[in-house]
Order: sequence, then C-alpha cells, then structure tokens
Amino acid sequence: MNPVLSDETTQTDWHALADRVLQGDELTRDDALAIIHSPDAELLDLLAAAYKVRRQHFGNKVHLYYLKNAKSGLCPEDCGYCSQSKISDAPIEKYALLNSEKLLAGARQAAANQARTYCIVASGRGPSDREVEHIAKTVETIKDELGLHICCCLGLLSTEQALRLKEAGVDRINHNLNTSRRFYDQICSTHSYQDRLDTLKTVRDAGMELCCGVIAGMGEQPADLVDLAFELRELKVESIPVNFLNAIDGTPLEGRTDLNPRDCLRALALFRMTNPKTEIRIAGGREVNLRSMQSLGLYPANSLFVSDYLTTKGQAAEDDFRMIEDLGFEVVISGPSPLYSEMSNDEIRMSNQ
Repeated sequence: MNPVLSDETTQTDWHALADRVLQGDELTRDDALAIIHSPDAELLDLLAAAYKVRRQHFGNKVHLYYLKNAKSGLCPEDCGYCSQSKISDAPIEKYALLNSEKLLAGARQAAANQARTYCIVASGRGPSDREVEHIAKTVETIKDELGLHICCCLGLLSTEQALRLKEAGVDRINHNLNTSRRFYDQICSTHSYQDRLDTLKTVRDAGMELCCGVIAGMGEQPADLVDLAFELRELKVESIPVNFLNAIDGTPLEGRTDLNPRDCLRALALFRMTNPKTEIRIAGGREVNLRSMQSLGLYPANSLFVSDYLTTKGQAAEDDFRMIEDLGFEVVISGPSPLYSEMSNDEIRMSNQ
C-alpha cells in the first residue's frame, strides 16, 4: 500500500496516515520511507499527525529518566560511536563499578529530578556474576527507599544473570540494537547484531521489559532506520530511546554531522508511527542535534533523559522542566517517596541548585 496522498497527489496526508495507525493498521515500508523523505514544508503537518498518535496513547504526559554511569570506560568492545570503547581516545573518566552508596545517591538525585526511571549503566561486553549481584542488592535497597522504576544497561547477559536482576526488582533492561542488521558491522566488529538480539530474548524470557533503541546519524541510510523501526515493532519493545549521534572527539565517528534538527524530528515521527503504543524517548545527542527545536520533539516522543548522559553533559534539569511546562505537558511522578512526590516544580528546581 502506498502512502495516503492529498488531492494534489504531491503531498502525503499525514493525518489520514495517523488515523490508519490509530485504527490498528501497521505502517508499510512505503509509509515509513515517506516519513523519512518528507519535505520540510510538510514537517509541521507530520509532527501534528505524530502528536495525534502520541496523545491517544500517552496524553500530554512526559516520563523523565535519570542516567547513572555506574562503570566508565575499560570496555573491550570497538563500537565506533562510543567514547568508552577500546578504540576511543576520548579523555573520559574511567572507573570500576560504583559502590552501593554512590548508586543510591544517584537514585535520590533521580527522584529529586522528577525522574520516573533510574537507569544504571555499566560499560563492558557484559557484567560478571559478582557485578550483577552487587547491582541486584543495590536495586533492592533503591526499591525499598524510593520505589523508582529501574532500568539497567549492562551489556550481554546470561539467563542466570537476567533472572537474578528480575528477582531483585529490575523492571527493564536497556540493550540497544543501534542500527539495522545490514549496517551493524560498519559500527562494531567485536560482537554481532545477533548477539544483541539474543540478549533481548534472554531478558524477555526472564520476564523483564525491553528498552531498545537507535543511534541516528552514524552514516546509515534511511532504509536502515526503517529496518530498525520495523524490527523493534516485531520485538514489541516497551521503550525506544532515539539517540542522535554526538560525534565525540577521539572516537572513529568524530566530526560526523549528518543530521539537522528536521531530520531528528522525522526520525522521532518514524518511530512513533511505527510503534504507536511504545514509549519513545528523546535520548542522547538531543541538545547537540535538535538544538532550538528540542521542544518539538515531545510532540512525537513522550519521554526524555533529564540532566547528563554517560560521558557528556546534558541540558540543565530546570530547563527541561520549563520546556515541558511551556508545552502545557505534565511530568509523570513515580514512586512512594513523599519527599519528592509532593514537591512543586519550583521546589524541585531549588533542590537541584
């Protein structure tokens, strides 16, 4: 089926496409490619259509995520985009897995920043059993004190490791595919696309939710983004973080600037329309790539990271709160802690100063 065209047959009727999606139809490949190739003149119509789908499933609510780099650098993998890989010369901090006190402090900061989800991220091919046990015990403490939704990104996992994390209360595992199967070996050679799919299956079999996303702007073709959007639809992932390459100096992809803000908005619309009921998160690189158009990204997306990323700084949390308020959107508060759930936005801003 071809994309729905207007009477002039030169412009896609994006609202009709959104209506099809809301009626339960799945986007075809032609539909998806039309989104990626849509002209700038249609961008606002495309965003309005994507927002119609977002509003149906998520209203005007925004879920915030807070990311903690629990183990930095020291990674034997050769992912070309990553400042922590063995082939990166980026001047980053390198340290082993943080102790429980520091991880718990990060969780408290997540709650202070109104984050619904605390993300514990560790570099490396995969964790040792000892590291998994350390994280599991810390998660149990965080759950008891703060009740936060917990997502862990730890690399390749065994069945036993996944089951232990589930038992500890981990709600979701992040393990990004990053790009299409076709393009994957252009950005990494030390593990395969299939290795990542196998870990996603292990996580699902253990009973945890899947967070799995993309890094746009690494030199892929539009068809690669479409392939990944469809793969994630097939996997029925609960969350899709849409990252935009922040080409860090010292990495093989340094200096790459393939994206403009309109490209980023089209990518967000693509993942929203192909995965209408899935949480779409504006993730790494939004400040660098979306720039002054960041707020428009929340029309297709319904979540974002607040504060910093793994090895790069993000927009100040108070600026994110203001952006959300200016849109007339509402931050989702999660967890039983009255210390944070009863605070106003102004009080939360003060606590972050």
